[in-house]
Amino acid sequence: MIIDVHTHIPTHLGAVPPDEESINQVMRPDVSVRLNNSFEDYIRDMGPVDRAVAFGVAINPRGSEDDMGVMRGQWEINDTAAALAKTYPDKVIGFMSVHPGAVDVMEELERCVGDLGLKGLKLAPNYQNFHPLGEEARRVYEFAQRRGLPIVFHQGTAPMRAAPLMYAHPIVMDELAMDFPELKIVMAHMGHPWHEDCIAVIRKHPNVYADVSGQFYRPWQMYNGMRLAHEWSVMHKLFFASDWPLTTPQETIDALNGFNTFAERYHLPSVPIDALVGIIERDSLALLGIE
Repeated sequence: MIIDVHTHIPTHLGAVPPDEESINQVMRPDVSVRLNNSFEDYIRDMGPVDRAVAFGVAINPRGSEDDMGVMRGQWEINDTAAALAKTYPDKVIGFMSVHPGAVDVMEELERCVGDLGLKGLKLAPNYQNFHPLGEEARRVYEFAQRRGLPIVFHQGTAPMRAAPLMYAHPIVMDELAMDFPELKIVMAHMGHPWHEDCIAVIRKHPNVYADVSGQFYRPWQMYNGMRLAHEWSVMHKLFFASDWPLTTPQETIDALNGFNTFAERYHLPSVPIDALVGIIERDSLALLGIE
């Protein structure tokens, strides 16, 4: 079974009108990325995986300099995630997103669990511009821990000027995990470019994991991250993820299967292929407590 724990909901139910297409040339150094996609586009690209976790990112209700053009209000994105999961129940698992500073955040959490049937959360403290260790955020973590809801955090750098890097540094998750030891946490992107810190945290905390999304298009960085994970014996704490639409699951599968080609080309130490295949085939849903 292949499970993609990191995909973003499509922006459109049907086909994207030509005048609404958005192409991003910053997020990947190798190709341009089409940010606006339909449900049909999504399910086509999810063909190689058995299950996919899908979510949006709730906007900052207090306003921000840059919402990336794809961040929307928490009601809209959570309804969309639920609709996607309902449309493709054998493929998609919907996660919610909220902003801890929203007036109705606790009500929205209850609605997402009770009415929409969403199974976890996506938070991006740097993009959403909230302090990840602040009191507002801790209310959300307490709710998630109590209700058994895993949280996928954006972890790592971002090119947006209004997104504070300190809010997305992997070392922040160390304190969070000490305060909420039963909370299941996934640090996205292996905390790039801070792989060492990410690995230190997932090694220390039993309920903290990392996903491998956003790695392969920076091959030297991916190589070092995987070698560190292997040397520190945390390969079993890494989850398969694509970060669709930034990349597709097939691209990520191909990169993991072909990882050692890069090592051989430059006469570098390899990583055992069974450990790399283990990432692709890991039952991350079971580890996160999702039925």
